[in-house]
Amino acid sequence: MAEPSPAVAAAIEGELRLLDPVVRASAELLASLLHPEFREIGTSGRIWTREAIIDAFTADDAPSPGPLTASRMRGVQLGADLVHLTFDTESKGIHSHRSSLWRLTPEGWRLYFHQGTPFDDDALGDPFAGPLAEA
Repeated sequence: MAEPSPAVAAAIEGELRLLDPVVRASAELLASLLHPEFREIGTSGRIWTREAIIDAFTADDAPSPGPLTASRMRGVQLGADLVHLTFDTESKGIHSHRSSLWRLTPEGWRLYFHQGTPFDDDALGDPFAGPLAEA
């Protein structure tokens, strides 16, 4: 497998940092990784803004996410300033397919958009491996 481009490697590094409980508990660290126009469609279907997600993650009564593991992470550089990542996560027995768009800013790579979709059984194998055949 070929090494990822520097842009994809930077996006992967940022995504892995966002999975770190220490980063998730710090408004300053989160703000350094989230684009000013960040939006997320969470696994619940809720739409999150940058401010709302920072407030929710760093609130005094925020639930602990527990260990969050990522697998099958891969990325593609869509342009000089845009990277698309796909991966799966698991936390407390909950599995989610994830998709993120990272944009290059003067401050570095920032997460612009994220979506998580929960799944119980991955009957399709690796959903990001290539085109799906018609059933």
